[in-house]
Amino acid sequence: MAKMHTRKKGKSMATRPYRTEAPSWSQMEEDELTTIIVNLWNEGNSTSEIGMILRDRYGIPDSTLITSKKITTVLKENDVDLPLPEDLENLIIKAIRMRKHLALNNHDVHNKRALQNTESKIRRLVKYYKASKVLPEDWKYKPATAEMLITR
Repeated sequence: MAKMHTRKKGKSMATRPYRTEAPSWSQMEEDELTTIIVNLWNEGNSTSEIGMILRDRYGIPDSTLITSKKITTVLKENDVDLPLPEDLENLIIKAIRMRKHLALNNHDVHNKRALQNTESKIRRLVKYYKASKVLPEDWKYKPATAEMLITR
């Protein structure tokens, strides 16, 4: 599949093994895993960081094999407030960094183009999340107030 703003193809990567149940060496119960996920979130980790910590520290290859739910679903069921989807939050942080760079280096045309591409991805994601009811219909991305959206 081609990348969004270039003519290049993506790199091929290794795929996960197909599994329908947790491996025999993973001896974690669903309740125990749920409390670990909520505690890791309360420590300030993002959902992808939680997945990596579960893999590296606890030896859990995939939390959905044990809980039958994604990490975000587990967090929502435990009344944890998820302000923005993680991919949208990361793109907004990237746009903020680019704007700060452009404030100091206003002749950097490559960065201006990259900022346009990044904000186009943000608008596309916002449109998707509004349609799937993750974000409210009146939510709007404004570059001037973007830094306030990111604070947890």
